[in-house]
Amino acid sequence: MAAAGVVSGKIIYEQEGVYIHSSCAKTNDQDSLISGILRVLEKDAEVIVDWRPLDDALDSSSILYAGKDSSSVVEWTQTPKERPHRGSEHLNSYEAEWDMVNTVSFKKKPHTNGDAPSHRNGKSKWSFLFSLTDLKSIKQNKEGMGWSYLVFQLKDDVVLPALHFHQGDSKLLIESLEKYVVLCESPQDKRTLLVNCPNKSLSQSFENLLDEPAYGLIQKIKKDPYTATMVGFSKVTNYIFDSLRGSDPSTHQRPPSEMADFLSDAIPGLKINQQEEPGFEVITRIDLGERPVVQRREPVSLEEWSKNIDSEGRILNVDNMKQMIFRGGLSHSLRKQAWKFLLGYFPWESTKDERTQLQKQKTDEYFRMKLQWKSVSEEQEKRNSRLRDYRSLIEKDVNRTDRTNKFYEGQDNPGLILLHDILMTYCMYDFDLGYVQGMSDLLSPLLYVMENEVDAFWCFASYMDQMHQNFEEQMQGMKTQLIQLSTLLRLLDSGFCSYLESQDSGYLYFCFRWLLIRFKREFSFLDILRLWEVIWTELPCKNFHLLLCCAILESEKQQIMEKHYGFNEILKHINELSMKIDVEDILCKAEAISLQMVKCKELPRAVCEILGLQNSEVTTPDSDTGEDENVGMTHPSSTFHSNTLPTLAASGARDDSPTHISVPPNVSRLTPA
Repeated sequence: MAAAGVVSGKIIYEQEGVYIHSSCAKTNDQDSLISGILRVLEKDAEVIVDWRPLDDALDSSSILYAGKDSSSVVEWTQTPKERPHRGSEHLNSYEAEWDMVNTVSFKKKPHTNGDAPSHRNGKSKWSFLFSLTDLKSIKQNKEGMGWSYLVFQLKDDVVLPALHFHQGDSKLLIESLEKYVVLCESPQDKRTLLVNCPNKSLSQSFENLLDEPAYGLIQKIKKDPYTATMVGFSKVTNYIFDSLRGSDPSTHQRPPSEMADFLSDAIPGLKINQQEEPGFEVITRIDLGERPVVQRREPVSLEEWSKNIDSEGRILNVDNMKQMIFRGGLSHSLRKQAWKFLLGYFPWESTKDERTQLQKQKTDEYFRMKLQWKSVSEEQEKRNSRLRDYRSLIEKDVNRTDRTNKFYEGQDNPGLILLHDILMTYCMYDFDLGYVQGMSDLLSPLLYVMENEVDAFWCFASYMDQMHQNFEEQMQGMKTQLIQLSTLLRLLDSGFCSYLESQDSGYLYFCFRWLLIRFKREFSFLDILRLWEVIWTELPCKNFHLLLCCAILESEKQQIMEKHYGFNEILKHINELSMKIDVEDILCKAEAISLQMVKCKELPRAVCEILGLQNSEVTTPDSDTGEDENVGMTHPSSTFHSNTLPTLAASGARDDSPTHISVPPNVSRLTPA
């Protein structure tokens, strides 16, 4: 245990009204009750528990006020007198009546995700702090016996003064500590929680190989796989393998399968049993034929967009517009308009007047939901643990989302405030799901493009309709996508799949982050805008994002196999691809893969279902039906028309003239589901 001094770090837990009863057995004097603040902090990969008397912990904080202009961008000012004057244009806007929601004053919370305060009055003899790695056990009071209290015992058998929780109980503290260590009841005393007990998910034999810092990282994955994968599997596995190897060079080989088993256990619901999963099909080697070479066009310009709008504001020739967006994306000036259509916020067939009316309706609906959480008092929130948990997660995630982007950088940034408010309002919109880590990554680009709180919210809600299963507790969406990706990759390259399986990587867990937040951490911010708008066209097939995964893996196959990468090296290599992938190149490769599959005569039924091919009787060379293969082949008007696809001329120069790519008559084209 260290003496309490100035401690800085990211605050994980903070509770006032935590008392030490210094001499409660002898006197009832007020002086015998020492009020203090208990904190749990992260500092330099270490977790610190810190208690100090209130006098040592006081720190001033400024009062800030929020106001909202006509574009719904929050402006922060120091005092009410300095609030910007709202002009007549704002008062006439349909958002003016909701200003009361955003002019609520906020007291800036001291130390949130920042540094703990410095001492003003020197150290108190009662102050203490210790590293979580030194904690041996926690003793709790009996239920119904006065204030909740805890007693910490350290590994050197030092017993710290009991901490009495006069405001609330100690449950949140225990939950915070369980993010880093495993706690279990002592067999001898149910009131005592032992730290790092061995009877949890990991086996004793594997656990004994790990030192305490690495063990803390394992618990992070077990408790929060989303955050662990956001940070990067490679950091975790490098740390774990360093512990496994020790200093003996002869042991510097990857353990046979412990880590693969660990990851499948650590991410609940993701362990895949191919024998039990429906839809698995034995895929033999199939000749997919030659892969066409494709090239992308320039982004859709404002002029092209305007030419496709009639006098009432309807979008004309929607299918053609989607195809142009798929092949080239959008110029940035168009995104604010076009994304609302691509995400389903605006119906494609709507008029300008209809969209204006819809925005008024949606604005009213949004601010009514926002008012629901804004009007919850502190007393009410104390009795609503789910809302507290959502708010805590959102505040933590918002403070680390795209902070290098100018739109979100700096302290008290208006963009961060809007991220927070939209995510809190989404909890009111879908309280069953609420907020799950990673959702802030999906919202950030939408708010950046929309520059409007209401429009960003409804675009985000539409996007979450597509991504909802990724964030559900059972993670069925993630499990299904990993199975589908494995099926597609095996069809494209069974040899590579076999190699990955030989390295305990056949479940493709290293693609978890790609799928969870649609490559958000793999490409630059501007590249992700391009990638997402292409995916949103739902062309040229269902689950095109899985073909993007295949294209990336195919690009890395040679290095992985030639250098004989093992489990750890594969994770590390895939993680380090972040920000190094050429988005246009990968889009070209994925599109070419889709066209190659369209031309194949023997696609397995499982692949047809994954990619959304229409049901058709595909006659294989072994078939003896003798029926006309062309009978009954139909496709809707939204079919991806490959005959207008730009291709590379023999010289390598761009050729935008219509070029026919033949498709066998007995295979249906890929169509959106």
